[in-house]
Amino acid sequence: MLRSDQILATVEMIHKENLDVRTVTMGLNLLDCRGGGIDATCARVRDKIVTYAGNFVPTCNTMSRKYGIPVVNKRIAVTPMALVGAGFSREEFVRLAITLDEAATAVGVDILGGFSAQVEKGMTATDREYIASIPAALAATEKVCASINIASTAKGINMDALAMMGRTVKDLAEQTAAQGGFGAAKFVVFCNQPGDNPFMAGAIHGVEEAEAVLNIGVSGPGVIARALERLIRNHPAPGTLQLDELAEEIKQTTFRVTRCGELIGRAVSLSLGIEFGVVDLSLAPTPTIGDSVGEIFKILGVDAIGAPGSTAILAMLNDAVKKGGIFASKTVGGLSGAFIPVMEDAMLADAVGQGSLCLEKLEAMTCVCSVGLDMIAIPGSVDADTIAAIIADEMALGVINGKTTAARIIPVPGKEAGEMVNFGGLFGASPIMPIRNVGKSSRFIAWGGRMPAPVHSFKN
Repeated sequence: MLRSDQILATVEMIHKENLDVRTVTMGLNLLDCRGGGIDATCARVRDKIVTYAGNFVPTCNTMSRKYGIPVVNKRIAVTPMALVGAGFSREEFVRLAITLDEAATAVGVDILGGFSAQVEKGMTATDREYIASIPAALAATEKVCASINIASTAKGINMDALAMMGRTVKDLAEQTAAQGGFGAAKFVVFCNQPGDNPFMAGAIHGVEEAEAVLNIGVSGPGVIARALERLIRNHPAPGTLQLDELAEEIKQTTFRVTRCGELIGRAVSLSLGIEFGVVDLSLAPTPTIGDSVGEIFKILGVDAIGAPGSTAILAMLNDAVKKGGIFASKTVGGLSGAFIPVMEDAMLADAVGQGSLCLEKLEAMTCVCSVGLDMIAIPGSVDADTIAAIIADEMALGVINGKTTAARIIPVPGKEAGEMVNFGGLFGASPIMPIRNVGKSSRFIAWGGRMPAPVHSFKN
């Protein structure tokens, strides 16, 4: 039973601490849209999205007003398009992406994800055509995001696909050079990609999912930061507060945040008549001051983000978030952890500018959190093989640790380390991060083939 103080704390989170539901994401199966050539497929894709999602945004807005909890983003995730477009050419995949963009605009959602493929063990001829289409497709669309799963604990790392990822990221940035390489911000490379993730750019509607589902992404790093500040303020005397009590406060706050998110999600799904999927517990920051995961580091005693102790704090934070959220919802899924997207977190971006947070420290921190090397701006001069090798390191962490990891790296054309790039909105801004040992990994990337799965992957 909820205590009165818990109810009042939740009300305060909504009215004073800017609690919101970060995203409501509708997942749609588009496999039945295949066949009859590109024109017929595009028409069916457009019709199905408009039919299912036509009232999606208004319903989210209605439930947001009813319960007084803002819903920041309304999104759609679809079946990986490499499956829907089986047999299509790269030019036809670009047409599919444009169709998705038009449908997303028609129903009023903010972003659409699922221009994606799963190639962790091997690639079909269609997969290769899809990969070749990514730069042009994302350059030609506004709301479409792409992702590709090239590694898993069960299968290892597809090194042929990995080499292609370095070149794809470079081409994406160059084709959107006028926007600072923004195309690369809409593309993410995964290990162990989940099929029920509501967060972009990696959201897909997995083939194991129902016809249509609704997944919720809750957030609230600012809410957790304020809760920790109150607890510390109420225990000013040295020795009266210990780390396990701080972890408990994070857990209890996450519980309340998750409850609010599930309330909105189930109300929207009931109103639309579609199945409720999962609540993703992830702490996803925004560039807004006071909505930073990095702020929590400083509250917990690390004065420079990236300093010794940062990885330990992130591990505790990630664990406490999972513990609080799992108890709050019977359907937890997606990624469910703390995100550290550099450009989308004002304090993390500031730490890069001050030199306290570097790529190597970020990589270490991704071992204990979700999702990986996320929204990292690097010099446009960094070569494709070096980018591929950075991605390879992140994929290896996911494979060995049996967790989802990802890389969203943005080589900014014409800019070098220390200069600024600003994408605005939720995508944020950041100094460009220096990359050491550029051009020293090409022989490794050139091997190709497949990095075998680890021995602990054999469970059957």
